[in-house]
This record gives sequence, structure tokens and C-alpha cells, in this order.
Amino acid sequence: MDRFNFDQLLSSQIKRRRLLLGAGTLTGLAIASQWNSRVVASPKFSGYPFSLGVASGDPRPNGFTLWTRLAPDPLNGGGMPQQNVPVQWQIAADENMRQVIRVGSAIATPELAHSVHVSLHDLEPGRWYWYQFKVSNEVSPIGRTRTTPARGDFLNQLNFAFCSCQKWDDGYFSAYRRMAEEDLDVVFHLGDYIYEYGIDSRGGVRNVPLPKQFEEETVTLDRYRLQYALYKTDPDLQKAHALFPFVVTWDDHEVDNDYTDLISQDKDPVKDPVKQFRRRRAAAYQAYYEHMPLRQFSLPQGPDARLYRRLIFGDLAQFSVLDTRQYRSDHPCDDGETLRCDAALDPSKTVLGAEQERWLFGNLDRAETRWNVIPQQVLMAELDHTSGPGEIFWNDSWDGYPLARNRLLSHIANRKTANPVVITGDWHSTFVNDLKLDFKNPKSPTVATEFVVTAISTGGDDNGYDTYYGPKIPENPHIKFFDGDRRGYFRVNLNRKRWQTDLRIVTTVSRPDAPVHTFASFVVEDGRPGAQRV
Repeated sequence: MDRFNFDQLLSSQIKRRRLLLGAGTLTGLAIASQWNSRVVASPKFSGYPFSLGVASGDPRPNGFTLWTRLAPDPLNGGGMPQQNVPVQWQIAADENMRQVIRVGSAIATPELAHSVHVSLHDLEPGRWYWYQFKVSNEVSPIGRTRTTPARGDFLNQLNFAFCSCQKWDDGYFSAYRRMAEEDLDVVFHLGDYIYEYGIDSRGGVRNVPLPKQFEEETVTLDRYRLQYALYKTDPDLQKAHALFPFVVTWDDHEVDNDYTDLISQDKDPVKDPVKQFRRRRAAAYQAYYEHMPLRQFSLPQGPDARLYRRLIFGDLAQFSVLDTRQYRSDHPCDDGETLRCDAALDPSKTVLGAEQERWLFGNLDRAETRWNVIPQQVLMAELDHTSGPGEIFWNDSWDGYPLARNRLLSHIANRKTANPVVITGDWHSTFVNDLKLDFKNPKSPTVATEFVVTAISTGGDDNGYDTYYGPKIPENPHIKFFDGDRRGYFRVNLNRKRWQTDLRIVTTVSRPDAPVHTFASFVVEDGRPGAQRV
């Protein structure tokens, strides 16, 4: 590889990080004087140790989780010694880090790729905080985050974004640059944070020379770590993480395309495919935890990790974040597009698994909020892939598990769940859907609304979905809006009377500074499921 050119790129990104949120050189010196001088033991670094930025996540009324990873040489294994390293952190009530209210130290261990997860539990609800890390004489960029309102407290409105599908080599993360300009309380990432595929030495659309090991598909722990490190060197992704708390969940590409439970897409034709995939999933789940602002309960135990969880924002909104990969049955009708086979009508076939499904139903039953949101991964509405007679369905979505979908929608209808809204990723396209108990009957009552967000970058500027899926949409009258080929994120303003989704679309992902515009907006009114275009 042309190492000089890539180091030049990283150098420019590091300079930008040091300026992030006003943390310039003079400010950095002023901040450093406030650190606890008793914790000083750490190695010398070959490069800037905070090359992957900082992040926060899983906000709660009394705290949140802070994250960073020490990686002075991120694209060559991280560049850290095989020893524990103490990392200091501090929380402030102001953006200049002068009103420091909490300080502490965490240990970055080689077993977790020198990542740090700090969970706070004694802060005030409903307010912004700022944070920063220090190791040796190096300080991280300043991050900003906030706690949620106390449970049951009156909350008039919530501003958030949701996004999905960010293939590094398909385009720049220009959507994150524009997301960072928004006034948001929280961001939901709905999966496909990385793609497991190999990347050619030219770096795809970005045309950045990469080390040869990137050409290999991501299977081992070291390779997953390398893939996350590459993605996290992106300055626009780093800036969004530093500005807003993220709530993350995974889909398939964090492990293997279209995998289900312990079954890979290709069924791994080896002597013991389940054992082999178990090792791969364990490596993938560990690398995911190492690079995300997740709480301790999400730390993987081998190939298992608890990712589904609930977040509550005062009396306004409850979010039940789902994991639709780890516990699902293998595709009843095989992967891909097929007729609906008899096996799909087996009531034991599940997307969520029995335990997570009970947990979700319990959340919905006990909810005391005005809105009930289900962040999840794959298209929930039915999508008939034919034009004219007959029906073809994509089996990796909820269409492959129609009885599991009916159980959820029937529960929502029967229990009269208040204002249910599903937010979805995966498809690299935009859908606005009425969710019904009977998709064949246009007169069937709408019981919930689904917004499917397009990709941050996957598929590039034109993946041909308008041409392929566009003619099929009229066969599906419950789909109120479809766009196949634009990239971006969705912004939501939620208040006590209505939910408004703005489709924020960038003009191109072929350059990082692309402008953004609102392509369309939709409103869901309190007490009336179904979206209306405004």
C-alpha cells in the first residue's frame, strides 16, 4: 500500500478530532490541568491513541455509557502493547470542561482491544453533559451526551434520528456530516454498522489505498476489529458519535449476510458448520461490543450477547429495541425470494425467540408513555415481489415468518397499545407502511405505522432498487411511500399530538460534503395509526 498517502489522511482526521467541539490546543492544555495526577502509568504511543474518537450510548435518567478505544495504529492491529492501561475520564456540566462534576479511571485491557466502557449512574435526569478521556499526556476529543427525563416526568417533545446500513467502500458518510448539524436528543442505529465483506485495495468509492488484509472476508476476531477500526476512522461518523448518544442494535452484516441464529448464509459446508459459525459469531459479537457504547450486560458470553433492551423518555415515549438475528428460526422457506411455502405457516417459527417476544409483549402491556416505538432491523410490512397474479416474498424479512408477525400485530391490536410505531433499517430503501392484520384486505384496520430508513451509504448513489421494486409497489396498497435509491437518514420530531418524520436525503455519497434536503415528510397523529404525507 501507499502508506504515506493513508497516513496523511489519518493525520488530517486527527487534526480535525482535536478541533472537534472547540477542543483546540489551548483548550486541551487547560483541560489537562484538571486531571487526577495520581493515575499516570501508561505506555508511550506511536500515534494519537484516540484515533477512533469517543462515543456515548444507552441514555438513562441517571446516566449513560461512555466509550473509547485506544488505537494509535488503528489499521495495523491497534498498535497497543499487550498490557492493561489506565484511562482517566471526566464529566463536566459545560462544553469547555471547566465545571467538572465527576472524575474516574477505567482499565483498557488487551482482551477487549483496549476499549473502555464507563457507565454512569448518579447524574441528573434530562440534561446535557460533556465528557473527555485522557491517557498519558494525550486527551481525547470532547464528547457531548445527555440523560433522559425521569420515568413518568412530563416531556413535551423529543428530537431524534435513526439510520442504518453504512458500507464504507460504497460511499462517504456524508449523511453523518449533515446529521451532526441537527438538533437531536438521541440517534438510533438499526444495524449493518459494518459489512463483513472484503474491501479491494483501492478502497472502493473512497479510492483510499488499504492494507492487503482488508481484501479477506471478515471472519476472525482480529479481522472484525480491523473492519470496525477502518469504519471508525471516518471523521463524520466520529463527529456524530461525539455529539449525540447512540442507541445501537445489530443486523446481519455485523456477522454474516442473512445469518439466522447459529446458521450462516452459506450453511458453511464443513465437518461441523454450527461449531465453526459459533466461533465466528463469538468473534463478531465481541468486536461489536468493543466498538460500541454498550452497557456491561451486553458484554458477550461466547457467541451470546443480550442486546434487546428498553429506553423510556419521560411520559412521552418508550423504545423497545429488538434483536431480530440472534434468536430467530432458520428461514422456513430458504433464503431469498420464493413462494410462501407450508413451513412458513408453522407457528413455532420465530423472528424474536420466545423469551424476547414475551419481553416485548410485556413492555407494550406495561407502557405508560404516549408513544410506543419498536426499533428493529428488517421490513415488517408485507411486500409482494410480483406484478400481477401470484405472490413472491423475501424470506429474510418478517415475510418469511408471517405467523410471528401476526402474533405481534394482533397483540398490539388486542391490547390497544398506545401509538405503536416501528422503525426499521436493512433495505437500503425508504418505505412508509401501514401495518395491518390482513395485508390482503385494504379495508383491514391499520394497527401500527412503519418507517423504513434508507442506507447511510450502502448501494452507493444508485443500487437499482427503484427500477426493481418500483413496479411492484402498486401490488401492496398498504405501502404509502417508496423510494429505492437515495441515501440519508430520518429525523423525527415527536410531541404529545403528533410524530413527524422528515426524510433527510444527501445528494450524493461520492463526496463527503454533499448537501442534505428534506425529500418528504410524514405525520402520525396521536391516536390515529397510519402516516399522512405533509
